[in-house]
Amino acid sequence: MYRFIYSLCGNESVAEEITQETFLKALKHIDSYQGKCQMKVWLCQIAKNTFYTYQSKQARFSRWTELEHKQRSLEQPLDEALANKEDALRIHKVLHRMKEPYKEVFTLRIFGELSFAEISQLFEKTESWARVTFYRAKQMIHKKLKEDGSID
Repeated sequence: MYRFIYSLCGNESVAEEITQETFLKALKHIDSYQGKCQMKVWLCQIAKNTFYTYQSKQARFSRWTELEHKQRSLEQPLDEALANKEDALRIHKVLHRMKEPYKEVFTLRIFGELSFAEISQLFEKTESWARVTFYRAKQMIHKKLKEDGSID
């Protein structure tokens, strides 16, 4: 759950806070879980909605959040930052420019580690739709990275 939320926000402390809030909301409203989808899918939906609520409340402070994230990046050893974050940053930049549902399906599949069946339940679509949407999202990312010269 944490990795999924971190993939949405890119900030460790925010991801931890939203993860905690997600589980608190889930426990508080467990009686509303109807079992129409797997628990993991239900939790991801709560997490996503919690993040979007947080994001809208924090919009005016987004500049400060970005500066905090940059500061944390600078605190890491330079070798680690280059090895682990350079490609991830490029992909995240491309991902954030993508339109829905491609962005969300890719995020749920890669960072949320949901199966295509779980993604299809979340969107109330077919499993084939989830596979095709994910494949197209991968193609879009690959194409954009190629255009930017990030990959050969």
